[in-house]
Amino acid sequence: MILPIRAFGDPVLRKTGKEIDKNYPDLQELIDNMFETMYSANGIGLAAPQIGLDIRLFIVDVTPLAEDEDYEDIADELKEFRKVFINAKILEESGEEWKFNEGCLSIPDVREDVKRKSTILIEYYDENFVKHTETFSDIRARVIQHEYDHIEGTLFTDHLSALKKKLVKGKLTKITQGDVSIGYKMRFPK
Repeated sequence: MILPIRAFGDPVLRKTGKEIDKNYPDLQELIDNMFETMYSANGIGLAAPQIGLDIRLFIVDVTPLAEDEDYEDIADELKEFRKVFINAKILEESGEEWKFNEGCLSIPDVREDVKRKSTILIEYYDENFVKHTETFSDIRARVIQHEYDHIEGTLFTDHLSALKKKLVKGKLTKITQGDVSIGYKMRFPK
């Protein structure tokens, strides 16, 4: 089932997610619905707060990037990178900071450069509640960091300079009011 994505301004996007356990109601159905929702919006990541749930769950599927010539050197790794992250904790961020032009399904039509560290060490449970501690780098780390921010109540626009925040304020207000043209299902706060 395709779920509406919460737009900028929805209070759930500012909540720190709660941990869940393997008995969370209809967890596999929720995960399946999140993937369906993300694919319908042409996304590569989606966090539970974006569909109105303040829990520590997000999904990532960067397999479409394997076809992008910018990532041909890591195409094989990207082809297999479809993951579920439950109760994730980033243990360490390291490496050089690098800028990347980020966007977000909850903030349509806004894209800005965000600096993030290149490598992360993260602990999480998969959909079968098997615990993993893994290191990721490159675009995979970037997407995970972006989605992880969502379960911490942070949006990519929070990483912008004061000037950039002023420049996008008008667009963000329009999104909050539902004054945006999108090709997927959204729920607006006003």
